[in-house]
Amino acid sequence: MMWIAAIAALALAAPYAVYPIFLMKALCFGLFAVAFNLLLGYTGLLSFGHAAFFGFAAYVTGHAMKEWGVTPELGILAGVAVAAAMGLVFGLLAIRRLGIYFAMVTLALAQMVYFYCLQAPFTHGEDGIQAIPRGKLFGVLPLDDMYVLYYVVLAIFAIGVWIVWRAVHSPFGQVLHAIRENEPRAVSLGYKTERFKLAAFVLSASLAGLAGATKTLVFQLASLTDVNWHTSGEVVLMTLLGGMGTVLGPVAGAFVITTIENYLADIGAWVTIIQGIIFVLVVTLFRRGIIGEALAFVERRRRQ
Repeated sequence: MMWIAAIAALALAAPYAVYPIFLMKALCFGLFAVAFNLLLGYTGLLSFGHAAFFGFAAYVTGHAMKEWGVTPELGILAGVAVAAAMGLVFGLLAIRRLGIYFAMVTLALAQMVYFYCLQAPFTHGEDGIQAIPRGKLFGVLPLDDMYVLYYVVLAIFAIGVWIVWRAVHSPFGQVLHAIRENEPRAVSLGYKTERFKLAAFVLSASLAGLAGATKTLVFQLASLTDVNWHTSGEVVLMTLLGGMGTVLGPVAGAFVITTIENYLADIGAWVTIIQGIIFVLVVTLFRRGIIGEALAFVERRRRQ
């Protein structure tokens, strides 16, 4: 438990040493990656369309807050609810397929969402929804204060990670693990695997929507970038880089990728090349990812 306390203390003190907007962006993408990892790392389902939930929730939250004048908590809940509904529809269509076919179905559905967002009037096309007011959370907490906003984002991130941790360390999570390892055997034991996969898909989509809605508050913007297929690919990279099948691995991957994009932005397209080199090195030399290899090292030392 000491390492949890250390991480919590570091997170609480971080905005006084590091630019808060950068930290909040990393936390939003960290939650997005944790949500995606629930599907890939614990259920064995590779989705290439998770940006649809992340981005469309951002649009819904931004539109509700700017055009309807709802409070931040209601705007976030609206984004999460729409993402959950999309997850249910997408899941019903996709979970009947396995492997690459599942991935292609999710990609096709996400591209449909992207082109809808490009044409729909409420998204404002390529301009996106800009200057979204942050307002006051519960009518009390002024989100225009950068430090207040940071701690709200940190709390949302912590709740999302706790939900995933609780899910994977429950009987439900054990069934997901069994599905990932050997689905026919799970079926033979009497589990209705399609229901479990659908539940995991909806939960993953909901948390991805929570991450997208939160990012809208941070940047006061919802744009086509959020629903682009590139964002779906980026979250796959974050998960594999940090450690697939670990709760905090995707968070580490998100911080690494966000740091590269933030501090190496001046070199332009070379950022993508650097990301590719890092990905190749990790897949070749650190198959478990950053956190996965660290945990494996600690376990070897403990046994010795």
